Amino acid sequence: MLIRYWPTELNIPFMKFNVIGVTLSVLMIVGSIFLLATRGLNLGVDFAGGSVIELAETETVTVSEVRSRIEGGLTVNSATGTDGRRLVVVRFGELDESLLGPEFAALSEDEKVGRASSVSNTFVVNELKSEFGLTDQDILRNDSVGPKVSGELFWESLIALGVATIFMLLYIAFRYSWSYAVGGIAALLHDTIGTLGLFSLLQIEFDLTTVAALLTIIGYSMNDSVVVFDRMREVRRKYKQMPGAEVINLATNQTLSRTFLTAGAVFIAVVAILLFGGPVLSGMAVAMMWGIFIGTYSSIFFASAIVLALGTDIRKPGVPDDTPGFQGVV
Repeated sequence: MLIRYWPTELNIPFMKFNVIGVTLSVLMIVGSIFLLATRGLNLGVDFAGGSVIELAETETVTVSEVRSRIEGGLTVNSATGTDGRRLVVVRFGELDESLLGPEFAALSEDEKVGRASSVSNTFVVNELKSEFGLTDQDILRNDSVGPKVSGELFWESLIALGVATIFMLLYIAFRYSWSYAVGGIAALLHDTIGTLGLFSLLQIEFDLTTVAALLTIIGYSMNDSVVVFDRMREVRRKYKQMPGAEVINLATNQTLSRTFLTAGAVFIAVVAILLFGGPVLSGMAVAMMWGIFIGTYSSIFFASAIVLALGTDIRKPGVPDDTPGFQGVV
C-alpha cells in the first residue's frame, strides 16, 4: 500500500509560498470572472430551455443526414453512449413559428410562450419518424424543458449552492472561529468560481449534473479544510507559543498523507466516470476532476493563508484549552 511508503516525517514549509499561492488563486478567480462575464456558460437544456433527442446512429440515421433532412436549424452532433453505441444527438430550442403549423399560429401570445417548446419538440420528433421511419423505441432520449421551468431550475440551483455555503460558514464559525470560517468559505468560493471559469473557457455544457458536481466539490473541499483545521487546533493547543505559520505547516504536513490518498482515490473513480459514463456524465466528471485538484490546492495554500492572516487562535471564552479535538489521520 502507498501509505506504507509515505515518509513518517515531513517538513514542507507551505506558508513560505503563501504569497505565491494566493497570487495564483487571485489570478485564477479574476480570470474566471472575466470569462464568465465575456463568454458566459454553455447552458444545457435544464437551464436554457429547449430539447435534446438522442438516436442510435445507423447507416441512414447519421449526423449529416439529420442536418440536411430536418428543418429548423438544429444542432446535431455525434456522441458515444454508455453501452459503446454511436449516437446522434439533436439539440434545439423553440423553432420558427412558420414550422409549427396553423393551430399554433392561432394561439394567443401567452399560450404560444407556454407551448412553443413542447410543440417544437413534437414537430422534430414527427419529422424524424417520417423521414427515417423511426418508432418511439428508436428514440433513446427525448428531454424537453420550457423557458419558465429552466429559469426556475437555474435560480433554485443557485439557492442550493448559496444555502450550502452559508450553513458551512456557520458550522466552521461555531466549531472554530470566524478566521477559520472566512478561510474555509474563501476556499469554497475559490473552487466554485474556478470550476465555473473552466466550464466557460472550454464551453462544456452546464446542466443539473454539473450543479450536483459543484455541490460535491463544495463538500469535498470543506471536508479537506476541516481535517486541516482540526489538526491546526490540536497543534495550537499543544504549542501555544508557536508562530502561526509553523502551526499551519506542521498541521498540513501531518495531514498530507490523508489529503493525497483521499484525493487520489476520488480522482480514480471520477476518471472511470469520464471514460465510461458517456456524454451525459462527462460534464460532471470534468467538473469533479478539476474541483478535486483546485480543492486540494485551496485547502493547503489559499484557506490556510487566509487563516494565517486573520489569526490561528481558536480559544473561545469558557472553552478550556485541553478540549479534545478530532484526531485526524496522519
